[in-house]
Amino acid sequence: MRAARLITLVLLLQSRSSMTGSELARQLEVSERTVARDVLALSEAGIPVYADRGRSGGYRLVGGYRTRLTGLGRTEAEALFLSGVPTALRAMGLADAASAARLKVSAALLPELGDASASAAQRFHLDAPGWWQPADPPELLPSVADAVWDDRRLTARYARRDTEVERDLEPYGLVLKGGVWYLAARTDRTFRVYRVDRFTAVTVRADRFARSEEFDLPAFWERRAAEFARSILRERTVLRLTPAGVRRLPHVTDRTAAHEAVAAAGPPDARGWITVTLPVETLEVAYAQLLGLGPEGEVLEPPELRARFASAAARGVELYG
Repeated sequence: MRAARLITLVLLLQSRSSMTGSELARQLEVSERTVARDVLALSEAGIPVYADRGRSGGYRLVGGYRTRLTGLGRTEAEALFLSGVPTALRAMGLADAASAARLKVSAALLPELGDASASAAQRFHLDAPGWWQPADPPELLPSVADAVWDDRRLTARYARRDTEVERDLEPYGLVLKGGVWYLAARTDRTFRVYRVDRFTAVTVRADRFARSEEFDLPAFWERRAAEFARSILRERTVLRLTPAGVRRLPHVTDRTAAHEAVAAAGPPDARGWITVTLPVETLEVAYAQLLGLGPEGEVLEPPELRARFASAAARGVELYG
């Protein structure tokens, strides 16, 4: 952690003419005494950090010192921020750029930090695809990624149910969720989400688009993901749950919906059971999910779902006696 902090300190001083000890401490989330020790360590390692004394003093780099980290190209720098996701980099065609970026960073580090890259790789790995899902990325993903990086418009054919539609898109960003790639794009002044594996043809055009400065990909995705999760929960069920059923409910159905249903429930009855109203995708999905509660939950409504559980319980008795 200290090695990363020392690099950050140098880059902070490189980006500004000078900074006070309190400013550096706030940025690095450490004490001013720690900042002073880090500055001393940098000076001993040959980094020309100078301390100006007095009330208006601070720290600055002497003689226009620049680290070699600024030799990174744009594509390499962008790839570096994703270097903890090797499968995603390969899928987007950025593996070579990331490798070059890591070599440049390694060359710029202090000698005693030369093993930082290997050390980090042995301590963190992200396996993005979900279990039992094909690991092969969508065939057209590299072309879509090129358009995203270069802010180039693209024309795409998209499979939707039993038909295909053609769209002219401004591709703003890619999201990898549960092993599935999604594209956030603007069309007709509206931002929409497309599954990349449903593109049947993609043409990256020569003309570029001007990005909206107000667009925030993480915030956009968070809103859309929440809207989607709620939109598919179209049916309502009423359940009685034991304390064990309350604990198990988030593990058999939508976690957020389960927590909200329990939070809105009234007090438990004399046996400790509570009654909750749970939104579900369909009654068919609810049946498959709520079977996982076993005897720790009782379906009260709707009547057709209760009847189905009663029939399943009777068959269970017949099987197990």
